[in-house]
Amino acid sequence: MAKQQAPSGFINKFLYYVEKIGNALPHPATLFAGFAFLVILLSWVAAQFNLQVIHPGTGETIQPFNLLSVEGLHLILKKMVTNFTEFAPLGVVLVAMLGIGIAEGSGLIGTALRLLVLSSPKRILTFVIVFAGIMSNTASEVGYVLLIPLSAIIFLAVGRHPIAGMAAAFAGVSGGYSANLLLGTIDPLLAGLSQEAAHIIDMDYTVNPAANYYFLFVSTFLIATAGTWVTERIVEPRLGVYTGEAEPEEIKKLNAAEKKGLRYAILTALAVVVLILAGVLPESGYLRDPQTGSLLHSPFMKGIVAVIFITAAMMGIAYGIGAGTIKNDSDVMKGMGKSMETMGTYIVLVFFAAQFVAYFRWTNLGLIFAIEGASVLQSSGLGSIPLMIGFIVLTGLINLVMGSASAKWTIMAPVFIPMFMLLGYSPELTQVVYRIGDSVTNIISPMMSYFALIVAFMQKYDKKAGIGTIISTMLPYTVVFTIVWTALLIVWMVFALPIGPDAPLVYPPVN
Repeated sequence: MAKQQAPSGFINKFLYYVEKIGNALPHPATLFAGFAFLVILLSWVAAQFNLQVIHPGTGETIQPFNLLSVEGLHLILKKMVTNFTEFAPLGVVLVAMLGIGIAEGSGLIGTALRLLVLSSPKRILTFVIVFAGIMSNTASEVGYVLLIPLSAIIFLAVGRHPIAGMAAAFAGVSGGYSANLLLGTIDPLLAGLSQEAAHIIDMDYTVNPAANYYFLFVSTFLIATAGTWVTERIVEPRLGVYTGEAEPEEIKKLNAAEKKGLRYAILTALAVVVLILAGVLPESGYLRDPQTGSLLHSPFMKGIVAVIFITAAMMGIAYGIGAGTIKNDSDVMKGMGKSMETMGTYIVLVFFAAQFVAYFRWTNLGLIFAIEGASVLQSSGLGSIPLMIGFIVLTGLINLVMGSASAKWTIMAPVFIPMFMLLGYSPELTQVVYRIGDSVTNIISPMMSYFALIVAFMQKYDKKAGIGTIISTMLPYTVVFTIVWTALLIVWMVFALPIGPDAPLVYPPVN
């Protein structure tokens, strides 16, 4: 077989080597196993050099703990199982996915997306597609496998370039990955990782899954608007008139059974909302804190993952009964089981990630790096806004070679969250800044898990399409999303707005 040559042109060459380097990396689970072993070695090295720092908050001397000692070996053996089972993101993601699995298996999510796009006036079609892409993130990968090809079909059917429709949907699904009006599986996952990292500084600190909700709610409309502008002003004019061989397909409208299922699901959703409002609106509501009456520290906020599970499950079952896609309890269990089938690799990854995070915390290396790093940043004189912009850029660059949002955050959170906490920034702020950087370069990252699928979709309408085609099409979205999202963050920080329920910008929180 002939050796593959690097393509010509600076951008194509750059992407060629990024893809080659990324493909040469081991499986993420193997990476975390390697990182865990590396932490063990580093703890021994740090202990030999007797590295130590003074905790700026308590004045305590922090020294590294050697995991290659007898005591360290005993700790590794005794805690291996509980490191895994008590790892915060594991349970919350699995529980949320069980509910989403019912909604997806019954057909509710796919039908709702079709209805949203099909019922939209042509003049706002682009906005609706980008918006639907953003909203589809609540249900994990459904936006990639359903909405993106559907959007190309819809654009072609109304006489517009199908790749422009695909680009608009891809921009919403992947570029707007961290914006949404609803909480999805990524919210409890990242919050759990952030909480684990915050415990390096403060063992009592909690990060709730809705910690970024206010910021992401506003971001949804900002990104949908920006994505619409880029599609109609830059991408579509550049593509020109479609002259390919693909013929417009008939877009099937909802049948009577699907409409009936949606009515059942909507009524169920309304009933759930009424029950929630009855529990949170009155000062003595049954979902508030029974001692203080607080909503921020209430069972409702702490149990938001259970709310996601129950709501998705009930709506999915109601739709399935109405549409006839759920005949008995076995169909419900099949939907839940199918969602778990997709989580096998995630569970393996979490096992090794949990060991890595635990070792990092035990050795005190995270705290030592954070204190030293915070000292360097403090002496640099960088203000809060330049610091956060720099973090967005760093995250975006790392995203080009490491696509998984959770895998990156597992590595970055134990370093940056404690570091920024020592500088006075909350874990919730650090997390939302990370989410911006992680989202905006998703659409130009060959390491994004669905990138190859997008290439295949695009080749249906342009047989010569490849990585360079996708990058050149999606790069304007990355640039514009980065600018507008960073501007929104600056406004948020200037006016010191909370980024979510019980989620201040500063640490320690000001009461």
